[in-house]
Amino acid sequence: MDSERISRIQENLDTVALTAVVCSLPSNVLLLTGYWPVVGESIAICVCGGPTVLLVPEDEAELAGAGFADSVETFASGTLNELTSVSEAVKPHLADALYKLNIRPGPIGIESGASSQAASYLAIHLYGNDLPNILRELLPDSTLIPIEEWIEALKSIKTPAELEKIRQACAIAKNAYELAAPQLRAGMRETEAAQLLQAGLSGDEGPGLQLRRCSGFAFCMSGPNSAKAYAAYARTRGRDLGLPDLVMMHCNSYVDGFWTDVTRTFTLQPPGKRQEKIYAAILAARKAALVTIKPGVRAAEVDSAARQVIQDYELGQYLKHGTGHGVGFSAMSSRSRPRVRAGSQDVLQEGMVFNVEPAVYIEGYGGVRHCDMVAVTNRGYELLTEFQSDIEDLTATAINSVRTTAI
Repeated sequence: MDSERISRIQENLDTVALTAVVCSLPSNVLLLTGYWPVVGESIAICVCGGPTVLLVPEDEAELAGAGFADSVETFASGTLNELTSVSEAVKPHLADALYKLNIRPGPIGIESGASSQAASYLAIHLYGNDLPNILRELLPDSTLIPIEEWIEALKSIKTPAELEKIRQACAIAKNAYELAAPQLRAGMRETEAAQLLQAGLSGDEGPGLQLRRCSGFAFCMSGPNSAKAYAAYARTRGRDLGLPDLVMMHCNSYVDGFWTDVTRTFTLQPPGKRQEKIYAAILAARKAALVTIKPGVRAAEVDSAARQVIQDYELGQYLKHGTGHGVGFSAMSSRSRPRVRAGSQDVLQEGMVFNVEPAVYIEGYGGVRHCDMVAVTNRGYELLTEFQSDIEDLTATAINSVRTTAI
């Protein structure tokens, strides 16, 4: 039971004078109920000054019970023998729930516009316009109000319980990197390296943690391919790792719907002078960004601190994105606050969680990105990914040497 989240939702509902909110996007359902839907068919109804009801498909009932909704109602979303749409299946159950809640006429918060959602399954159902249309039919005396800004503001400040889930997801990432890094070898394919990292993310339980749903995505980009890692999506190819290569390993782990965004870049032999300069710039930029973080600081100042260091190393032309973005309810979204980039108007607040990812991408040669997760505390920051953060730790030969000596 996340009483802090429940309290914040109710306070904000009252502040913006919403009678209720109705959401179906998985990350929004997670925010309102503590449950991360599997296939995207669940609907959360949260009433100002009243209860929160969660509608879920029958086969998700066991998982949904671990959330903090006041009640969980189930529905049969359809079978192979019955060609019924999800919207048709859920409509009578939604009508019954709204009738029992006796929601007074007034403004009802509803999702609208474009959205990105973290993948909770191989396919995710999205209601689209169906849900607003059903609500207009069932609540004809109410007005539907877009709530994207309201939702993002709530998501940006994590509760202690939510932060603990993110810590667990970071611990899983740490375990995966520490298992994978000593096994990197020249001649290994990017696909094989990514599988090593992936293996540490999968399973129902993490290292010493009691978890229900945890896994993630892992990628490897090496040599010239690592210079393309600033693109909108990561891409692992079949390229063989070469001894002189920069080997960028990226992962997005999750625990019960709370995500990370973590990158480490390794070398397979002691770095040469050019690589040393790039690493020195990235790690110095990381340090400059971290010491800037505290409540009240503009996110743009964090970006500026990291950017200035990379420019001082005369590598500014190879910096192709901002220093970070909000992480937690998703691994990456253009709406997630704080947006740590030039021109951002976001101001850091205690409870915000984001990544710090200074990077250099040199076309045809390679890229180095070091992406950490941090949480803003009342005095500064908490580093959630305190591992493999110096040149020695990022040199696979050094890692293998330490491992061999220990054995």
